[in-house]
Amino acid sequence: MRRKMNVASVVLSIIIAASSVCGCGGSTHETATTAQETYTTESTSDQTYYEEPAAATEYYEEEACEAPAATADKSAAGAENSYETAMCETEDCTDIYDPYVQEYNTESYEKPAENGYDLVTAKPLSTFAADVDTASYSNVRRMIEDGYSLTDINPSAVRPEEFINYFSYDLNNPVGDEKFGITTEIAKCPWNEDHELMFVGMKTRDIDLSEAPDSNLVFLVDVSGSMDEPDKLPLLQKSLTELVDTLPDKGCVSIVTYSGQEAVLLSGTSMKNKSKIKDAIDSMQASGCTNGEAGIQKAYKIAENNFIKGGINRIIMCTDGDLNVGVSNPDDLEKLIEQKRDKGIFLSVLGFGSGNLKDDNLERLADCGNGNYSYIDSLFEGKKVLIDEMGSTLVTVAKDVKLQVEFNPERVNSYRLIGYENRLMNDEDFNDDTKDGGEIGAGHSVVALYEIIPAGAKSEIKLKYQDNDSDNKKEDNRKKDSDSAYSDEYATVSVRYKEPEADKSQLFSVVVGDKDFYENGSENLKFAGIVAEFAMILSDSEYKGTATLTGIMDDYKTIETKDEYRDEFGQLVRMMAKRS
Repeated sequence: MRRKMNVASVVLSIIIAASSVCGCGGSTHETATTAQETYTTESTSDQTYYEEPAAATEYYEEEACEAPAATADKSAAGAENSYETAMCETEDCTDIYDPYVQEYNTESYEKPAENGYDLVTAKPLSTFAADVDTASYSNVRRMIEDGYSLTDINPSAVRPEEFINYFSYDLNNPVGDEKFGITTEIAKCPWNEDHELMFVGMKTRDIDLSEAPDSNLVFLVDVSGSMDEPDKLPLLQKSLTELVDTLPDKGCVSIVTYSGQEAVLLSGTSMKNKSKIKDAIDSMQASGCTNGEAGIQKAYKIAENNFIKGGINRIIMCTDGDLNVGVSNPDDLEKLIEQKRDKGIFLSVLGFGSGNLKDDNLERLADCGNGNYSYIDSLFEGKKVLIDEMGSTLVTVAKDVKLQVEFNPERVNSYRLIGYENRLMNDEDFNDDTKDGGEIGAGHSVVALYEIIPAGAKSEIKLKYQDNDSDNKKEDNRKKDSDSAYSDEYATVSVRYKEPEADKSQLFSVVVGDKDFYENGSENLKFAGIVAEFAMILSDSEYKGTATLTGIMDDYKTIETKDEYRDEFGQLVRMMAKRS
């Protein structure tokens, strides 16, 4: 019986593959055009609220409207698609994955070679752009819940920094007029007893959406046939509907859809008109091929027509990333997004679905557009991204954020930045204001981990022509050398950033010293450390050392500060341990 079912699965997969040639797939939905045309023309009231400007340089300006509608309950307890109710029991999840369907998986990922160790005497500076994407973690979570084994997971799908930054940490808040609060710490490395782990965290102030500037939001929605699956367009519609109730009443919403051709469902509709926005969301149906380029062009035109000077102007692209019609040169598309970014229209990306997710495309587009890239695999995640974290997504408090760490060779022999391979920068670009960095929103946090080989350690990297007489080094490398003014410092962390409307950057720095060393590490460092271990195991990192899934589970039990997302992490580790 099992053999017959597998044969049937192969036949069905061949039929599906044949029907989706050129990216066209899913249902035809003959009523799709009719349903969407209903929302192509705006009502008189909306035209009054947003008068169409004579030229794109004219801007919408209006006094703040009345207080926003009450936001949805932020607690995930009892949520329709909470982790506990959405998942099957851990012991029964291992047979979900169908290897016959996997043969037709066209998902694409891209990740540079993993960071190795840099010798401090040769390269004392480590420079990278701040990044707050989280798509990698939620996408790999989807794979694990679908039954993937360690060998099934594409190593390039695992970006450690996105695993680490998916979670919240107890970080220092900004003080006074400071833009960021900085948290630093050093402790023993959990996967290599001769090494140490340095934790660097940045956090911005939270903001209530009701206090945010007026918003000009354009939702660019892929309604091609490939989106006609429960975890794609239907999931997006449910997530957006929940979002609408939490939006403040000031600003406007537009909806542009694209498949074989683009359609404008809403253009500059007042956020007060929530019922109309919901009706437009509900009207979307999937069919046809994917002409992403035409949709993006139309979305930018709508965003320019409704541009709010001094406000939030952002396109939120929702797709599985399969832009297979109309894009002759991806570089041209990225250049367009960068040009619009420089004019104040940012782009964020929401990824959906499995089987043909083009993760590499979506990450690049978000990076070019000064936006973040998230992956939504459930209503549970939709609530996290579109409701709990929407203020961070919409309100950029600092742009072109760059971090540079200078290590002290007296204390550090070599170092390795964990993740951020696609955000590395040349050291000289740190002070160059023409070089693009990362963007950080209100309430966002950015965490980076460095694996350090201390000076004098048994595993230190030795050079032939340098002084490598370890016997002359003090046994305890944390004791001060009276001949040096910096002997108690491990590193200096410098942050350069621009205000959202500024072109000139600002700089501030903090020192990481002996005062930041803790033998056992705080819960911040402990949890970030085991998340990094998990990512290294999933990607089969050559630097994973003694890391094991059972070891992660043991360390996880010692961490007291937990929430629903950390509990979920523990479940994922346990599931993978059972499959190993």
